[in-house]
Amino acid sequence: MSKKLLLKDAHIEGIRYFETYRKQGGYGAAEKALKMTPDEILEEVKASGLRGRGGAGFPTGMKWSFLAKPEGVPRHLVVNADESEPGTFKDRYLMEFLPHLLIEGMLISSYCLGSNVSYIYIRGEYSWIPDILEEAIEEAKAAGFLGKNILGTGFDLEIYVQRGAGAYICGEETALLESLEGKRGNPRLKPPFPAVKGLWERPTVVNNVESIAAVVPIIDITGAEYAKIGVGRSTGTKLISACGNINKPGVYEIDMTITVEEFIYSDEYCGGIKDGKKLKACIPGGSSVPIVPANLLLKTVNGEPRYMNYESLADGGFATGTMMGSGGFIVLDEDQCIVEHTMTLARFYNHESCGQCTPCREGTGWMYKILKKIENGQGKMEDIDLLWDIQRKIEGNTICPLGDAAAWPVAAAIRHFRDEFEWHVKNPELCLTQNYGLAHYANPIPAPTV
Repeated sequence: MSKKLLLKDAHIEGIRYFETYRKQGGYGAAEKALKMTPDEILEEVKASGLRGRGGAGFPTGMKWSFLAKPEGVPRHLVVNADESEPGTFKDRYLMEFLPHLLIEGMLISSYCLGSNVSYIYIRGEYSWIPDILEEAIEEAKAAGFLGKNILGTGFDLEIYVQRGAGAYICGEETALLESLEGKRGNPRLKPPFPAVKGLWERPTVVNNVESIAAVVPIIDITGAEYAKIGVGRSTGTKLISACGNINKPGVYEIDMTITVEEFIYSDEYCGGIKDGKKLKACIPGGSSVPIVPANLLLKTVNGEPRYMNYESLADGGFATGTMMGSGGFIVLDEDQCIVEHTMTLARFYNHESCGQCTPCREGTGWMYKILKKIENGQGKMEDIDLLWDIQRKIEGNTICPLGDAAAWPVAAAIRHFRDEFEWHVKNPELCLTQNYGLAHYANPIPAPTV
């Protein structure tokens, strides 16, 4: 059984309310933290090895240590709850069923960072969750864990929930800050980084929901003990949003020592492929990370088992590996069409591009149109090479990572499933009524080198 830190009490009836959460030991870590110095808390987070759970995987303690502390200037913690990555829904689960875990994590983190006013920026589509969060905030305030002079420590903290308008781009931290300030959610040029000039040009830390929630068990059991869970630099536990053609979709907490094969096929987790079909491919970290075929998903190119952690999933780079990303684990069976899925993702990124950067604004639309042609049996062989060229010219040439997020799925699909794209071109009528299936998926044709 996987060790549970974040979801250990998720099954308890009424856990979203303060009284029940408190009975289960809730806010005990906050009481412990408020007796520590901010520097002591920071050292615990550093010792834990916690990495950002929003997708980038950057060490959280290191990120906090970058926060500027100019004299007399307020600092802010902003929780990124704009969970817009297709295939990812773990933060929604935490906020909906364990809101006090997030608030306790924010209290500890805000105290450590010196933030007296902190924010939760939540995506517009989560229309019912702000009410849950605001109710939990009021409960915490009534119990003395928010507001003025918390527990007699002299520390003040107010938490506000800000609803977004449903923009994927606002998951990027600087676009989120622009939106929080009441502006159009366009990413900012960096530097300056938010740690120096963030919200209202004040030093700001932006962290994902799961990252902040994980601070609670870190303080509770100590950073050293937290670091013993997992393997290597993939410490602690990770929430995985599992969906697609599996028997048991849902949110799972893993300790990153299990293999991908165990995660997909064991009854404790996904329960195998639905209807007894074969595994074709998987997007293991949300829609923006590279798709990998079954043969490279279950084992690395060296034939070693692939594990559910940052390093193992990335083994081989983008040529034969992928990324942990946000943990949006999308499983595709033998009946799925890679061209159609890639087209759907391209349409999404084209729609969500803010339009600020020409390569992304024009390139995402161009990729979608070409993929639509191929999917509808109107493509040509040169379209595949054109797609490869377009994605190559988008990647790395935009202000924010949305351009990369749009390019990587297309590149990986061509890299591993080029034969399927060619089949669509060669069989323009058949591809309208039949899917390519599994043939040759384990022997990808090399992508163009130019």
